Amino acid sequence: MRLNQLTLQNFRNYSELQLEFSPGLNLFLGPNAQGKTNLLEAINVLAMTKSHRTSQERSLIQWGKDFARVTGEVQKENQKYQLEVLLTKKGRKVKVNHLEQRRLSDYIGHLNVILFSPEDLSLIKGGPANRRRFLDMEIGQTDVRYLYESVQYQKILRQRNHFLKQAQAGKRADLLFLDVLSEQLAVAGAVMVVRRLAFLQQLGTLAEQIHTKVTGQKEELAFAYQSSLGTALTGADQEAIKGMLLTQLKEKTPAELIRGTTLAGPHRDDFLFLINGQNVQTYGSQGQQRTAILSIKLAEIEWIKEQVGEYPILLLDDVMSELDHARQFQLLETIEGKVQTFLTTTELDYLTPYLTVTPKIFRMNQGKVESEREEIDRRES
Repeated sequence: MRLNQLTLQNFRNYSELQLEFSPGLNLFLGPNAQGKTNLLEAINVLAMTKSHRTSQERSLIQWGKDFARVTGEVQKENQKYQLEVLLTKKGRKVKVNHLEQRRLSDYIGHLNVILFSPEDLSLIKGGPANRRRFLDMEIGQTDVRYLYESVQYQKILRQRNHFLKQAQAGKRADLLFLDVLSEQLAVAGAVMVVRRLAFLQQLGTLAEQIHTKVTGQKEELAFAYQSSLGTALTGADQEAIKGMLLTQLKEKTPAELIRGTTLAGPHRDDFLFLINGQNVQTYGSQGQQRTAILSIKLAEIEWIKEQVGEYPILLLDDVMSELDHARQFQLLETIEGKVQTFLTTTELDYLTPYLTVTPKIFRMNQGKVESEREEIDRRES
């Protein structure tokens, strides 16, 4: 899988921009605050329909403009197609080969991406919401059922919380309606939990192998899912989890009516990173945390390959300077020759020893993008 071309209109600091990419390594080179990360963000928007940096879609639209458009040509095996995301102040529209897709589940998955940035350390150091977002985004890229059920879950959750807040404010509560919402929430929630457990098991197997290699057989990496159900879920099927979730919701109803919010469900779940059985969030060094994130990102690449039959696109946002030489080598060695990669960096010298292929360089200067293919040719000659 690769992105052949990207076209931007009124996106962030780019009024008009069209770029053609190498199927291998593409470098966005230049000082900070020149729009390098904006290009990776645009690719991520093309794939996921939303930004990884902000939930405010209006901030993606250039100041004074009414819309922003991101278009790209994607190639899978021998198939090419056009993707488009149109962002307006009223919402977004997505198209595949110029045909509008009414449901996000019909769009997401046409371009699979893995994003790796310094902020990914928040996956370990940050709160549970970061880890739940990670689960939802990664599983949703390849699992249409999960994507649909997670959207439904959030919709029902908002309804249920609105009902509980009204009851908390003293308005008359129709408990039969609450039961209906609880049933619907349990159905969607059970699908999410089952798929999260399967994802962490599959990803954990891959990450363990990679992490053991990266650390020279010194460390073992594993995941442990923490459910708001307060019980071990190993071996539980979807129907059993639905029943457990429904029981929890009924037991917590009195407390929910007092607090005005839903107290059980996958929206309150979490998972732990374990190195040699110890919680790395609590006991791990910064080096161990960075190595764990690297192992996870490399494992994600292989996991998506297993799910869809092709490698995803890799977006590296200024992460090489965050890694030591051994981890830089491990990352580049793993992706070289099989994963189309987009990397932002302020300098090239520290990367040169690790590159065995010629990258395509895009130099960033005052918001302008210039291809450096001629410079590469001179360097080679």
